[in-house]
Amino acid sequence: MKLKKLRNIGIAAHIDAGKTTVTERILFYTGINRKMGEVHDGKATMDFMKQEQERGITIASASISCNWKSSQINIIDTPGHVDFTIEVERSLRVIDGMTALFCAVGGVEPQSETVWNQADRYRVPRIAFVNKMDRSGADFIQVVSQMNKYLDANAIPFQIPIGSEDDFNGIIDIVDCKAYMFEEDKRITTIIPDDYKAKTEQARELLIETLADFNDEIMELYLDEKEIPIELLKTAARSAILKLMITPVFCGAAYKNKGVELLLDAVVDYLPSPLDIGATVGMDIDNIEKSVTRNPSPNEPFSALAFKLINDPYVGQQTFVRIFSGKITSGMQILNSTKGKKERVGRIFKIKAKDRAEIKEAGPGDIVALIGMKSTKTGDTLCDIKNKILLESIHVPPSVIELKINPKQKKEQNKLGMALAKLSNEDPSFCAKYNEETEETVISGMGELHLEIIVDRIKDEFKVEVKVGKPAVALRETITVEIENNHRHSKQTGGKGQFAQTLLRFEPNKGNDYEFVDKIKSGSVPKEFIPAVNKGIVKTMEKGILTDFPIVDIKAVLLDGKHHPVDSSDRAFQTCASICFKEAFMKAKPVLLEPTMKIEINTPDDFIGNVIGDLNKRRGKIESMRRYRKGSQKLNGFVPLMEMFGYATVLRNITSGRANYSMEFYQYTPLSKAVQEKVLKELKESK
Repeated sequence: MKLKKLRNIGIAAHIDAGKTTVTERILFYTGINRKMGEVHDGKATMDFMKQEQERGITIASASISCNWKSSQINIIDTPGHVDFTIEVERSLRVIDGMTALFCAVGGVEPQSETVWNQADRYRVPRIAFVNKMDRSGADFIQVVSQMNKYLDANAIPFQIPIGSEDDFNGIIDIVDCKAYMFEEDKRITTIIPDDYKAKTEQARELLIETLADFNDEIMELYLDEKEIPIELLKTAARSAILKLMITPVFCGAAYKNKGVELLLDAVVDYLPSPLDIGATVGMDIDNIEKSVTRNPSPNEPFSALAFKLINDPYVGQQTFVRIFSGKITSGMQILNSTKGKKERVGRIFKIKAKDRAEIKEAGPGDIVALIGMKSTKTGDTLCDIKNKILLESIHVPPSVIELKINPKQKKEQNKLGMALAKLSNEDPSFCAKYNEETEETVISGMGELHLEIIVDRIKDEFKVEVKVGKPAVALRETITVEIENNHRHSKQTGGKGQFAQTLLRFEPNKGNDYEFVDKIKSGSVPKEFIPAVNKGIVKTMEKGILTDFPIVDIKAVLLDGKHHPVDSSDRAFQTCASICFKEAFMKAKPVLLEPTMKIEINTPDDFIGNVIGDLNKRRGKIESMRRYRKGSQKLNGFVPLMEMFGYATVLRNITSGRANYSMEFYQYTPLSKAVQEKVLKELKESK
């Protein structure tokens, strides 16, 4: 397969926009499946986990390859639920292009915005597909308008629908000036209906005017009122898409098999190949100031990024990688440049959802699973041993919710520990820690559903029965004022003693987690002990001082200190820095931080007063209101996660079951003095 004929794409959207249904139709039309799988009956190819089939949602991103018009398309189907946003994050890091799905009724929804922002972070070119045009309330133009208003997408219709809701029966291609009608699952190419000619002309005028801004040849033809060749329009459009200047919008109804083949044409015509994306830039690990590039060529040194781990009961741990340059073969020795450790490739698999096929080698652009990786985790770079490179890793959002779990039988504690280790290996947004004092295991994740799925998997896959506590919010601690502290640590126990002295300044460092600055110039603290000072602070931050929650957003500046030629050691400076930090922390007006969520509520007009009143009681703030559809509003705001347990039931009750909501993590914010005192009292009583 030539690289220019390869497309690595992701399909991403808000929950229930129809991502998995679109993927299933793609697999049918490309000949991978003979029968179309459906989400609602648990038969979807890409939703193969038991938990996905039971709930009718996508939980883990799944990968599959298919062919269309002599091009190979590697597809990653991602979850829409915000609790599994890490799956979208890591998929977007390794794909070249994205198909963003929007529901023709719901339009731009909260998770649509999250996915869009994630794609912006990795500068992923994208096309949009407005799905469910057959649904009551479908409005194609409204969705395009919302994309421009809320996503700043520069969205341009490349198709317009013929009819909508029950009357949706065709699509007009603006570029080709052709109409496609759908009759009993058949697509018929025909001329544009008379009553749609004016609309088509108007849409084509907008498309040409937009592309003329980016292409001089089109501009000249347009000003001379000459016919613009279709191929020139496609070439100019493709160039603008790759530079993230426009987002072409297509439409259809995947469940009714309308528009999916045309979407496949668009993927091949407009989304990039690895050659279009060009060289991957990384860091030279021997000189982090220096950048290194790798071109998508089999002749370049090998480089790849590990983006996903799965524990398979038959072959063990599978490490999913995207290869950016060079070749990899079975038995080859490679370097994990993130960890500085060598790895040996056992076997290489091409993945088709839950199935796999062994191959002997893979090259640039390929997404494959490797067997035999011992140290590699999500976000690690793999490269040629002699040609080192470190690629940009994967952003992992913070966990916001905790749960205490313990095995029903004490003898299964080790088995539970092994299960949790495997699950946290697979999912970087999931953490587990064991408290020696209370003999309790605490797991943390992105939301209630995330942890519910984890508990399900512990029972089903690892056969460990567990007792589960109530979910609790994962708080953080920080300081609010700058403080300097000088601490002298001196201990004589006969023989060699311990001596260290540190003068440290601690500053609030909002949103930047932890930063350490060394300002020692006189050698009062020898260079070899400075990492120990940093380590002492970092270790103390892992388990808080007010509570057991981690400390964040601190800048530590080492100003001065003293040492002893015999009694000073790493251990002495670690201990000294730790005590110095603890003393300073309590003087620096410490506060607890709580996760604040961004919330969007869709509610009929009749219940707006009830919804806002209830949200105010939960310390929530409404930021904006906008018309959702006739008789309904979308409320956007922020609310502390602590106040939101059981909210789904309350919202159902106060709106007679007619409202729905979604929320995602926004940021950590300080608790008020009154709420902090209450929380600290409750935590003390629970111990």
